[in-house]
Amino acid sequence: QVQLVESGGGLVQAGGSLRLSCAGSGRTVSPYDMGWFRQFPGKEREFVAAIKWNSMNTHYTDSVKGRFTISRDNAKNTVYLQMNSLKPEDTAVYYCAADSLLSRGELGRHSYDYDYWGQGTQVTVSS
Repeated sequence: QVQLVESGGGLVQAGGSLRLSCAGSGRTVSPYDMGWFRQFPGKEREFVAAIKWNSMNTHYTDSVKGRFTISRDNAKNTVYLQMNSLKPEDTAVYYCAADSLLSRGELGRHSYDYDYWGQGTQVTVSS
């Protein structure tokens, strides 16, 4: 079993930055593609970014391209989401997730592609 714990959320003013971390435990996440999702109140969880197990490919949803950067440190069993130029519309609960299907070619962009999830961390951007 893989346990994922997010940290780094909080309250920030528009234009500011936050760095989210997702630490894996119980089993190494180094073989897994990893993703970040977010959920707005009353809405379905939506894809934000994903990274291949070897960091050779990343993908972002259009609304965060150029502002967010996903990265990972497999030695630390940790994935990061650097969020710059934050906007009030980025306010959401952010979740990290692990895709343990090693044979998946493309990065998963749907919540059903991922089978391990963290508990989420709140990000609030004030205007």
